Amino acid sequence: MNNQASFNTDVAVIGAGPVGLFCVFQCGMLKMSTHVIDALPATGGQCTALYPEKPIYDIPAAPAINAQDLIRKLEAQIKPFKPEVHLDQQVVALERQGQQWQLTTASGMSITAKAVIIAAGAGAFGPNKPPLANIGQYEGKTVHYLVQNRELFRDQRLVIAGGGDSAVDWALSLADIAAHIYVVHRRDKFRALPENVDQMRALAEQGKLELVIPYQLANLEGQDDQLTAVHVKTLKGEERRLEADHLLSFFGLVNKLGPINDWGLNIHNGLIQVEPTTCATNLPGVFAVGDIAGYPHKLKLILSGFAEVAQAAHAAFAYVYPNEALHFEHSTSTGVPAPQAQ
Repeated sequence: MNNQASFNTDVAVIGAGPVGLFCVFQCGMLKMSTHVIDALPATGGQCTALYPEKPIYDIPAAPAINAQDLIRKLEAQIKPFKPEVHLDQQVVALERQGQQWQLTTASGMSITAKAVIIAAGAGAFGPNKPPLANIGQYEGKTVHYLVQNRELFRDQRLVIAGGGDSAVDWALSLADIAAHIYVVHRRDKFRALPENVDQMRALAEQGKLELVIPYQLANLEGQDDQLTAVHVKTLKGEERRLEADHLLSFFGLVNKLGPINDWGLNIHNGLIQVEPTTCATNLPGVFAVGDIAGYPHKLKLILSGFAEVAQAAHAAFAYVYPNEALHFEHSTSTGVPAPQAQ
C-alpha cells in the first residue's frame, strides 16, 4: 500500500485491538464503511502484543478463550463488512475539514471520515527495544517484537529474550516446532504465570529448550537482514555466542497518548472524557471507547468496551446519515452479509 495514499470512509477507527475491531461489526450493521488504523504491525492490540496465549475468562459465551483466538474470531466476524485495515501507521493529526475529519499518519497517509471512533487502548503502543547498535537492520525480517505467523519459526533456531508472560508464552508455544530455543533472561525469576514458568522449566529439563540465565543481550551478528548469532553476557562480563536464525525480543511495550494530546480532546488523567450513554467526546463526531475512554464508574474490561462500541456506532450514525432516522433492530432480524469469496 502507498503510504501517501488518501482514503474516504464513513467512520475512521483508531486502534485495531479487540474493541477497535468490533467497531467494524457495529458500524457495518448500520451500513457504515470503516477504515481501521493502528500503530502496531499486527491487529489485536495488547491481546496480540502482550498475552496472545493467555486465557481470558470474562468473554460472554466463551468459558475460556486465549487472546489470539479472540482476535481471530473478531476478524472472522467483521470479514463480511470488508474493512480497510492500515497497520504500522500512527495517526499524528486529527483536523476538522468542513463537516468531516481528516486523519493523517506519520507516513503521510490521510483518511477523511464523517465520524471518528478512538479505540486506542492506553494510547499508541510500540515495542520497548533492546539498546543494540545494529538491531534496525534485522527488524521485520529476523528480529521480531510480535509473533504474527507461528509457522515462520518452524525448524528455526530461536533466541527469546525477556522474562514476562510474552516470552514464556511463546517459548511454550514454539517449543514443539522450533529446531532449538534459547530463553535469555537477566535473572532466574520470571514475571509470568507461575504454572507456565514451571512448564518452561520442565521443557528445559527435557532438553526441548535452553534457559540462558543470568544473561543479557549484548550484540547481534549476521549479514544484511539475516541474523546468524546473538551474543549475550552476564554482569560479570561472561559472554556466550548463541547461533540463531531469529531473535524474539519481549521487553514489553511503551505506551503514551502521544499526538492524541494535541487534538483538542478533553483529557483527564490520561483518559478521554466521554458522555457515557453515547461515548461522545467534546469534539463533534468524535467518539472514544475501550480503555482510553473515561467516565464515572468506568470498568476497564473488554466486554465494557464492546458495549461502548455499540453506543458509539449508533451515535455516529447521525453524522454519517444526518438526514435519516435510525430505527434500532436486532441482528437476529437484520442478519449479516454473507462473506464474499476472495
